[in-house]
Amino acid sequence: MADQTKLTATVRTEFGKGAARRCRRAGLIPAVLYGHGATPQHLALPSHETFLAVKDHANALISIDIEGKQQTALVKDIQRDPVKRNIEHLDLLIVRRGEKVSVDVPVHVEGESAPGTIHQLESQSLTLTVPATSIPDYVIVHIDELEDGAILRVQDITPPEGAEIDADPESAVVVISIPRATAEDLEAEEAEEEAGAEEPAEQAAEEGESQES
Repeated sequence: MADQTKLTATVRTEFGKGAARRCRRAGLIPAVLYGHGATPQHLALPSHETFLAVKDHANALISIDIEGKQQTALVKDIQRDPVKRNIEHLDLLIVRRGEKVSVDVPVHVEGESAPGTIHQLESQSLTLTVPATSIPDYVIVHIDELEDGAILRVQDITPPEGAEIDADPESAVVVISIPRATAEDLEAEEAEEEAGAEEPAEQAAEEGESQES
């Protein structure tokens, strides 16, 4: 489940690109907090602590102290520098205990498919409706001993406790197959075996013709 990190925010009174750059130079990350009909709040969060809070979770849950008032929020969007990958801005959604939210959760494959096969993820993540305070880190998909051609669909997956998967039940999530190179090697081996079996027969036929002449 996503950890709930506690951060202290300051309210931003300056806006625009210049103000955002000054904020980041001061070791802070600009953020906006919205939801539940409240007026969006423009905040600044401590850079290092915020980075640690979001780096291991796709849907980080944060408890924010805003001028002495506690507010729980879900990280809905992270904007990063395209080169340095530093966090430049956060979108935060106000959540309340007991309510459910829609989030995209990564798919995590466990187990080994049948020897000689590989698995391919058709869906890197799945959309879940889940309690805001119980967001799983990933959806587990088991592939133990699955054979070539097996397809695990949404309807075959057991969702995390308390969660519902919001996707077409027929959508493929994991496909098991034999690697193309391996399949071609097998075909080549079979062709060689067939050719090897035909050669003795051809030789016998030639020897018979030679004896008759």
